[in-house]
Amino acid sequence: MRIAVSASIATDHLMTFGGKFSEQLVADQLENISLSFLVDELEMRRGGVACNISYALGRLGLNPVLVGAVGADFGEYRAWLDRHGVDTSQVLVSSTRHTARFVCTTDRDQNQLASFYPGAMSEARDIDLGAIVNHTGGLDLVLIGADDPQAMVLRSKECREKGIAFAADPSQQLAIMEGPDVRELIEGATYMFTNEYEAGLAQQKTGWSADEILDRVGTRITTLGGKGVRIERKGEPPVHVRSAAVREQVDPTGVGDAFRGGFLAALAWGESLERAAEVGNAVAVHALEVTGPQEYELTKESLLRRLTDSYGPESAAAVEGHL
Repeated sequence: MRIAVSASIATDHLMTFGGKFSEQLVADQLENISLSFLVDELEMRRGGVACNISYALGRLGLNPVLVGAVGADFGEYRAWLDRHGVDTSQVLVSSTRHTARFVCTTDRDQNQLASFYPGAMSEARDIDLGAIVNHTGGLDLVLIGADDPQAMVLRSKECREKGIAFAADPSQQLAIMEGPDVRELIEGATYMFTNEYEAGLAQQKTGWSADEILDRVGTRITTLGGKGVRIERKGEPPVHVRSAAVREQVDPTGVGDAFRGGFLAALAWGESLERAAEVGNAVAVHALEVTGPQEYELTKESLLRRLTDSYGPESAAAVEGHL
């Protein structure tokens, strides 16, 4: 199965300020703020939904096609993804904008000052999915994740027109998308991914009930955090898969993306939806136990061990031949 992942590509610049922001503010001068903070730490992390999901798929041997827009500063990040099994040949490089960037400073009380620069992400709407299909020789599934909202809707339309199966995964963009765009995005999706909050928000935005959404998509996958995953298909009872065993919770950033990578990889191997959720959960906790969404080591041995510990030896045996 050839999978393309169409979503955001970004880097995170995370800084730590040892003091308190509140101590730097003058109450009667808030309309004239001009502040500079000497920070103690700087972390630069690779991120973006498309890259996080593609990283997991690449580590599992799927060689996903990355679809998104970046700036000329993408070279080092591209090399990283290439080394980890991601096909970056179809990424659009902007001639005028930098790669999207999240810049955040956190003080000792965990208050944050942050900015997000979308940059080249706004050019994702200029990507021609048809050209990518021709170049790659065909796609079996396109995951449409959080990105430029116009690009997300366009990608969904292209998939329907070309008869390509797609997964709708609106994530945080649900909050800013209008109802008609959300309906357009998920209509006809083979899979729809949300967390529990987003599931309710999707109903509110579309004006459709849970059953009406299920009438329009093949399968709904709802992640429930530490409670696991719920899988729903029309006319069938819901399936609940408990979460995988966790040794230490370090950083939740990118955990949902890691789940999606593992889930889609197992589907590509021909495994059942329930087994796919088990693999997704097992990959997700790899990400949960480290700092950063692409800093975890995922090996055949570590995945099989986690599947065995979480779901029993039969789960590990079912996927061992695919690794």
